[in-house]
Amino acid sequence: MKRNLILLLVVILGGAVGRASGVVWFDGQHPVTYSVAEGADPVVSTALAMWKDDMRQVTGLTPVAADRATIRIVQGRGSDDGFRLSVSGGQIVVEGHNGRGTAYGILELSRLAGVSPWIWWGDVVPERRDRLVIDDNFAVDHTPSVACRGIFINDEDWSTRPWSYMNYEKGPKGQIGPKTYRRIFELLLRLRANTIWPAMHEGTVAFFSVEGARAVADSCGIIIGTSHCEPMMRNNVGEWNVAERGRFNYKTNREAVQQYWAERLKEMTPSGSPCRGRGAERGSPCGGRGAERIFTIGMRGIHDSSMEGYTTLQEKFDGLQQVIDDQQELLRRYVGDPSTLMQTFVPYKEVLELYEMGLRVPDYVTLMWCDDNYGYMTRYAGPREQQRQGGGAVYYHLSYWGRPHDYLWLTTTQPGLIYNEMREAYDRQVRQLWIANVHDVKVAGYDLELFLDMAWDIDCVSGASLTDHYRAWLCRQFGREAGERLLPAMLEFWRLCGERRPEFMGWTQVELDKKKYHRGLSPVTDVPLTAAEAAARIASFERIKTVLTECRPLVRPELADAWFAAIQYPVSAAAAMSRKILGDSAESRRAYAEIQSLTSQYNSMRGGKWRYLMDAAPRRLPVFEDVHARLLHSQFSILNSPFSLLSPLSSLL
Repeated sequence: MKRNLILLLVVILGGAVGRASGVVWFDGQHPVTYSVAEGADPVVSTALAMWKDDMRQVTGLTPVAADRATIRIVQGRGSDDGFRLSVSGGQIVVEGHNGRGTAYGILELSRLAGVSPWIWWGDVVPERRDRLVIDDNFAVDHTPSVACRGIFINDEDWSTRPWSYMNYEKGPKGQIGPKTYRRIFELLLRLRANTIWPAMHEGTVAFFSVEGARAVADSCGIIIGTSHCEPMMRNNVGEWNVAERGRFNYKTNREAVQQYWAERLKEMTPSGSPCRGRGAERGSPCGGRGAERIFTIGMRGIHDSSMEGYTTLQEKFDGLQQVIDDQQELLRRYVGDPSTLMQTFVPYKEVLELYEMGLRVPDYVTLMWCDDNYGYMTRYAGPREQQRQGGGAVYYHLSYWGRPHDYLWLTTTQPGLIYNEMREAYDRQVRQLWIANVHDVKVAGYDLELFLDMAWDIDCVSGASLTDHYRAWLCRQFGREAGERLLPAMLEFWRLCGERRPEFMGWTQVELDKKKYHRGLSPVTDVPLTAAEAAARIASFERIKTVLTECRPLVRPELADAWFAAIQYPVSAAAAMSRKILGDSAESRRAYAEIQSLTSQYNSMRGGKWRYLMDAAPRRLPVFEDVHARLLHSQFSILNSPFSLLSPLSSLL
């Protein structure tokens, strides 16, 4: 980590470096020059276009192709997404192991020039440079730790979906279009990811029905898979029509279900190159052994429910075993030898119980382990499973919809928890596929980058250096001085959210008995905190906000929206949520109004670029309401308590 930071400083500190020996790749007057070897994959062209735009913003000039260029780009035909960046013969050489690796290497040049991966999604405007120099001895080699690394866009109803079809890419209701997916895929490239499970909720147009979506994925080198409840590359919610096909019931409607799967399989053709991570010597589910698609196998209900038509546990076991066996034959018939294809089986929820009854899953299939929806892994691969040819995978929630409570507003999973669970997974040979569940990539922010950083290089962070990783992120986004000053306050923010997420402040539950609770939602009731505990929480948030006020002048003016989205909004909104629940009636009302104002400002940033992306009341849960009337019976008033909201800042710093 420290070595990478030193190398970054060597590259971008123009004045000081200019006096040292090195290759000048921007001299302040002439555009950067580059050359690309013929025969490169389409993803290389995609990354090149992104990099050229980055350089235009950094230098004011667009790079140009030249025969004797300062930067030489070469794509190899290796078996993973790695790359080497070095200086040789007065040139900066980017050598990718494959097309994606070459793309990552190109975008590494953007990082070295000070460009954040969040340049577009986070509005992190890069600082202009009048000189870029790289040391003559510069050389770095990267090989991915995890073969397939990516995201599942899930629970998109109040963020990604409305923002896409109502604003960024106006189109049919519910459609997340190809222009939106291109932006998502570009972020994945910048974060060195390669896989997506597309959005699939009710009301969202199925990915495979969106014209141009698959072509965009191919041009960005993105591997397409489908979620744990969508077997055989199908988006059931949007694609299974009960009126036309009958029930999604394998017991009574087996032929129709098989035909449904076969239709999609006929569209799949083998292509791509191997994609292996470190420690994946037993084979990878990602590329090389078939098309760059990941076939989820097994079966659940249309949308994340138990299989239809089976009642007893034994019936479910027998039915699921039949499904898995039949799916192997379907793949063999329409795609190719199933042992050469990328397949994953996800023992999630009740399927885990069936798996542990002795379900036979082919050894070449990757087993995907899941967290408990709140960031704690429920199971890791055991000694026998660690020896499987297909290896292991992980499905990890950074947002969640479901019982006992959702968190679909802010992304506040503690970084330490992510590190601990993912490090343990990797050490137990879970190295083939990592997927993070996110409702929106912009809101996921640092948590998502940490998850994907670890998937790319498991040793990029340790328990001892986790704080340094976050410090480096803050400094990269907002400048060294602001980042250093922010760090203690933001660590306290993560701690407070770890104690209780903002969405959980009402001590409520979801998906309860609808005969007893309206919409199955319990109301906000008495808070199980003492006056001292409640006051301390509010005071801690107020101290953090004070630090933010002091740090804001240290941030470049052009980063105002980046600051607001990543720092000001989550901190201020979470603080207001605590005051809304813990304060008296008047303060609760003011806090509610503040959340609405903050959200309006968020959706107005960049001339409306993010309109409809931030919703402060996903699923319209009681905790998000103006609850002051319900709090009149509270037996204490925080703002009238003897506990000061202005405790000394030294207690935090």
